[in-house]
Amino acid sequence: MPSVLVLGARNLGGAILDHLLSAGWTGAAVARSDDTLERVRSRGAIGLEADAADPEALRDAIARARAELDGLDLLVNAVSAARPPSGGSGGFGGGPIAEATIEDWRGWGAAVAEQGFAFLSESARALREQARGGTIVQVTGGSARRAMPGRGLWSAGAQSVRALVHAAAQELRDEGIHVALLIVDATIESPKTAGFTRDAPRDSLGDQAEIARAVAYLAGQSRRGWSHELTVTPSGDRWTP
Repeated sequence: MPSVLVLGARNLGGAILDHLLSAGWTGAAVARSDDTLERVRSRGAIGLEADAADPEALRDAIARARAELDGLDLLVNAVSAARPPSGGSGGFGGGPIAEATIEDWRGWGAAVAEQGFAFLSESARALREQARGGTIVQVTGGSARRAMPGRGLWSAGAQSVRALVHAAAQELRDEGIHVALLIVDATIESPKTAGFTRDAPRDSLGDQAEIARAVAYLAGQSRRGWSHELTVTPSGDRWTP
């Protein structure tokens, strides 16, 4: 049976894990809260407590997952990596450049880029050691494609991750390792977003189940037809080429 390790399992990561487990995969997930870890284990998967932004902790979690699952075929990063500073001067996304502080940048931009780097570098090393190929999927949002007023800091972090994925995809192709960026260009419907999406039309929101199927599609591609970037946009939201 193929095996997966998902980083982040509360909302989208949990949906991805559920979809793959239902399709016959074995799985593990990295999370920090006891509640999330308990839910992972109740699904029959392995719950690993670690900070996904800490390279050493992540390396240890990947090693434990590899040992318990007899190797890994897929690693997925579904972590919300921004760490907004308490009392930050900006709003969601870091705020206008002229009003943001260096602490805002570190929380909205640098934190996202660093966590993406930790995931990609540690996943690449692990699959290289296995020497049997595999797939690495980094999930991100529409800010990886374009910046918006008031969200430039967040976009800069997401676009850094996009560049890292593009580089890793080229570096690892010849070793049989498939690296892909999955851009969800929409607000995702979930308990996390329920407070501000309650009145939004459902076809304007990303569906966690559909996103999970997109991950499975990327993981199921043969070496004769790899996608290195896939964008998912609900029909009721604006699509910008």
